[in-house]
Amino acid sequence: MRILLVEDEESIRDAVKLNLELEGYEVVATGNGKKAMEYIGGQHFDLLLLDVMLPDVDGFSITEQVRLTNNETPILILTAKDMAQDRITGLKKGADDYLTKPFNLEELLLRVSNLLRRSQRIKGESLEVFEFGNNKVNFETFEATTYRNEQQMLTKKEAMLLKLLVERKNEVVSRNQILQAVWGYDVFPSTRTIDNFILAFRKYFEEDPKNPRYFHSIRGVGYKFTM
Repeated sequence: MRILLVEDEESIRDAVKLNLELEGYEVVATGNGKKAMEYIGGQHFDLLLLDVMLPDVDGFSITEQVRLTNNETPILILTAKDMAQDRITGLKKGADDYLTKPFNLEELLLRVSNLLRRSQRIKGESLEVFEFGNNKVNFETFEATTYRNEQQMLTKKEAMLLKLLVERKNEVVSRNQILQAVWGYDVFPSTRTIDNFILAFRKYFEEDPKNPRYFHSIRGVGYKFTM
């Protein structure tokens, strides 16, 4: 799970980052709102932890901008503001939860865990077994049944990429988003690697791989799964 932590107080940022990493999360941290928007635009995150008072772009504005195109990624607002109106503003902008400073680190970790679990449950409820056309994929066992009624075992990376595309069906998913979500922040295979995965999907699941119905390459941008 990848978390973007946006907090301008260095001591708080370092402490929260360390504790999140100790829980096994991958954390990208910044103290600048504009930089946060750059990260959000170019990387995949499973949760956003946002302070309100930030340089350049405040946490409420980030939340509002994110929600224009993304209603799924959970957002937890961290702030010293304890007025009811501020909490209402954050929730109206699209935040999922709100925690005021000073906060208990254990409570923060529990809230993060609950938001991520809820988010993954919503995403995964219909995706344990997914059917499209005459194809069927089990994302728990990595077993697939092709349109020819043949059994195909997917690799873990194939299953992760396929699930990412299916979760965002009819949307273009950029190469950067795929690299971040499937291969991780520090590992960058060539884009040709992704092309090869798409070619494999077409071989498994497309009746006419040269004229794909489901798996499309969008030149210069990324890839799209359609139904």
